[in-house]
Amino acid sequence: MSQQSYRKYFMVGAVAMGAIAGVAVGVFTTHKAAADVEEMKGMSMEQMDMKEMASVGEKSMEGIAGMPGMSALPSGAVAIPAVARQLIGVRSTAAAYQTLTQEIRTVGTVGYDERGLTQVTLKISGWIREVFVNSLGRPVRKGEPLFTVYSPDLLATQDEYLLALRAQAQLAASPLDEAKANAASLVASARERLRLWDLTDAQITGLERRGKAEPVLTVYAPSSGIVLKREALPGKYVEPGTTLYEVADLSTVWISADIYESEVASVKLDQPISVSFAAYPGETFHGNMAYIYPSLNQEARTVRVRFELPNPELKLKPGMYGNVSLQTDATKALVVPKEAVLETGLRQLVFMDRGQGRYEQTLVKLGRRNQDHVEVMEGLKEGDQIVTSANFLLDAESKLTSASSMQAMMGRIGMGDWQMRGAHEGKMEGMDMSDMKGMPMGDVKGMEGMKGSSVTEPRQAAGLSFTLKMSPEKPTAGNVLLKLTLNDQAGQPVTNAQVVFVYTMPMPGMTDSKAAARHTKDGHYEGTVLFGMGGTWVVTANVTVPGRPPVAEKYQFSVGGGGM
Repeated sequence: MSQQSYRKYFMVGAVAMGAIAGVAVGVFTTHKAAADVEEMKGMSMEQMDMKEMASVGEKSMEGIAGMPGMSALPSGAVAIPAVARQLIGVRSTAAAYQTLTQEIRTVGTVGYDERGLTQVTLKISGWIREVFVNSLGRPVRKGEPLFTVYSPDLLATQDEYLLALRAQAQLAASPLDEAKANAASLVASARERLRLWDLTDAQITGLERRGKAEPVLTVYAPSSGIVLKREALPGKYVEPGTTLYEVADLSTVWISADIYESEVASVKLDQPISVSFAAYPGETFHGNMAYIYPSLNQEARTVRVRFELPNPELKLKPGMYGNVSLQTDATKALVVPKEAVLETGLRQLVFMDRGQGRYEQTLVKLGRRNQDHVEVMEGLKEGDQIVTSANFLLDAESKLTSASSMQAMMGRIGMGDWQMRGAHEGKMEGMDMSDMKGMPMGDVKGMEGMKGSSVTEPRQAAGLSFTLKMSPEKPTAGNVLLKLTLNDQAGQPVTNAQVVFVYTMPMPGMTDSKAAARHTKDGHYEGTVLFGMGGTWVVTANVTVPGRPPVAEKYQFSVGGGGM
C-alpha cells in the first residue's frame, strides 16, 4: 500500500470515529442542556454568568483528578511494577523485637596507674656515693637497694643514739628512777629521729649490734615497679626533698579515651570492655570502666573516660594506642536493619512495603543502635514490612513522582483559569461598557492582558508613561521577550532607568523569578523571561529612576502551552 493510500484510509477512519464521538457527546449535551435550562429559569444575568464560570472550573478540576500521578497514593508514596522491582533489587523484612546491645568504639592511650606511682626522695642533705639502679625502664622490687648517701647529719644522729644506749646501760643499776627514765627517753628520741630519716628497723638493729656509726646510708626501693625517672648520680649533692627516682607499678595500667557527648548516657562504671592492640594482632585484652570525668571538651564535644586493665606480663606499655570496644546493657527493643533507614539530617524515614508494588514513606524516631540494627522508638510496630535495599532509588522515584504531579497540576490549574476567564469574557461580549464607568481604575488595570493580547494600554504613574509589549505577540510556554517603553510627562523618553521584571504564576508554592531589562534606545527596555508552562502569569515591572520614587506596575497575561 502506498503512503498516499495509507493516508486516505487513515483520514476516513478518523472522520468516522469523530462522527461517532460527536453523536455521543451531542446526546449527552442535549440532555444536560435541557436540565440546565430548567434550572436557570428565573436567574438574573449575573447569577447565570457565575454559574457558568463555576461549571467550567468544575470541569477543569475533574480533569486534574484524572491526571497521571494524581491517583489515590498518599504523599511520598510510589508504585513500582514487578519487573522494575526485580531490576532494582527491592527487598523487604519485618520489624521485630530483638535483644539490642549498643557498641561504643573509641581509641585509647595506655598510661601507668597513678595510684602505684612512687617518688624516692631524701629528708637529709648529703652526697651520693654509689648507685645500684642506674638506668630508666629497669624493673625494681620493693626493698631492693637503690643508692648510698653520706650525710654528716645522719652520722651525728647515729652517734647520739649509740651514746644514749651506753648511758642507759650504765644507769640500769642506778637506784634513781628519774635518771633511768631520762636515759630511756634519750634513746627513744634518737631512735625516732633515725626512723623519721627513713632508716629501717633492720638498719637500726644493725647499728646497735655493731656499736659503731655507719658513714654511708643505703636507700632501698619503697615499692616494686618500673623506673620512670632517675636523678641519682654518684657524687651528686642532694638537698632534702630532691626527687631522685620515680617508680611506677605497671601490673595494672590505665587507658584514657574520649567518647561522644551522645554516648555518655549509655556508659556507667564497671562496664566490661575489650581492647585490641596493633602490637598483638589476634589478642584481646579485657578490663572495665574505672572512671568518667566530670567535664566536657567543648571544642570536640567529647567526655574523657578511663579504663583499667590488668597487665601481669607487662605487655602493655605506656603510650600504646588501643581500639576499645564497650558493650552497653542488653535490652529488648523493636529494631530494623540499619540499611533500612534514610537519614536526611532533619528527619529519619523508612519505606513501608504496602504490597502489590506500593511503597510509602514513614517517619520514624530512632534510639540506640549496634553494628547491624537500630532501635525504632516511634513510627513502626512489630510485623511492619520495611524495605531494606534500593531505598535510595525508591526515594528518588518518590521525589520525581511528586514533582511530576505538581507540575501537571499547576499546568492544569492554569488552563482551567484561562477557560474560566474565556467563558466569562464570552458573556461580556456585546455588553454596554458604559456600565463600568463606576469601576475603580485599579480594577480595570487588573484586567489588562486577560484577553490574551500581548500589548497593554499606556499607563501613567509617578509622572511616567508605561507601555508593555511582548514578543511573540501570542506568548506560549518558553522564552518571551518583554518590551517596556518609558516616557516622562512631556513625552520625552526616559533613558536612565533601572528596570527589573518579576514574574510568577498566582498559585500556592510558586516563587518569584526575576529578569533584568537593558536599555536599547529612546526609552525602550527589553528583558527575556521564561514562562515554564501555560496558564496565567503575573508580570511586575519594577522601575527605578534617579530622583523619583520607585514604581511597580503589575500586568496579567494568559500564556498558551508549549508547542500549541
